[in-house]
Amino acid sequence: MAGETKSKILVIAASGGLGKLLVEESVKYGHPTFALFRQSALGDPLKAQIAAEFRAQGVTVLVGGVDDYDSLLNAVKQVDIVLSAVGAQQLGDQGGIIDAIKEAGNVKRFVPSDYGFLLDSKRVIEPIKTISGQKRGFRRKVQESGIPYTFVNSNFCGSLIFPTLAPPGSTDFPPRDRIAVYGDQNLKGVFNEERDIATYTILAVDDPRALNTVVYIQPEKNIISYGDLAALWEEKIGKKLERVHVTEEDIFETLPKLEIPLNILLSINYSVFVKGDQSFFQVPPEWVEASELYPHVKYTSVEAHLEKFV
Repeated sequence: MAGETKSKILVIAASGGLGKLLVEESVKYGHPTFALFRQSALGDPLKAQIAAEFRAQGVTVLVGGVDDYDSLLNAVKQVDIVLSAVGAQQLGDQGGIIDAIKEAGNVKRFVPSDYGFLLDSKRVIEPIKTISGQKRGFRRKVQESGIPYTFVNSNFCGSLIFPTLAPPGSTDFPPRDRIAVYGDQNLKGVFNEERDIATYTILAVDDPRALNTVVYIQPEKNIISYGDLAALWEEKIGKKLERVHVTEEDIFETLPKLEIPLNILLSINYSVFVKGDQSFFQVPPEWVEASELYPHVKYTSVEAHLEKFV
């Protein structure tokens, strides 16, 4: 709309994978954009280059983080919308963001780092059990704080497709020789390309339909059974792969040997493809689905995403 004033958006942890995309999509949609970098991140040549690229796009680069309240408060005071993109290891450190938003008093919407899964607590194992528990706990804190919010459930990120297909402990990404088989292969997961996740998030932050609820990203073409996903990859590369059956015992034996993020991915696979968490999950009626809210977005299908790696 002509003359429309765009909300000013702050992205916390802007140098990470999703954080970077959130900044880029915020700029794309015309928002005055602020990117918060930790001082240590700016000491990394690659992340310093990201900051330089942001500045060239007109982004205001600020120094600070969730562990530095004064810098956090200073950043929050300059914007209308706060997006957190901190990683799994910092999920429990977001409480200061709530405090800063309440003290500043000017923020219209908060989107915490709540992307990915919110899995049924009865079907999960560690380490995703702790991560999912932290998300549930932080959601309650945000709701109890009275801050306007939007939570985003993005499900599988596209970059996680290949670690999902590879047998546990394998470094064959993308798989070319062996492929894992979980459960009966009929249970479904939801896979979304990371930039689409960022796009839907930016569109939601000013949308009254997404206020104080959950935006879940589950476009029709991205709901796929594990067996169909594996078969689709074989079709793309024109090769039948050796099937490696992964039992629950295999998962429990392998998990302690893996580090982040592979241990997280394997525990998610257990919940989704062995226990059927996404297949049986009932979406609450008050949640809103992103591709229905924004049908104009040409999202990346699972098939199209796989094409990038052939």
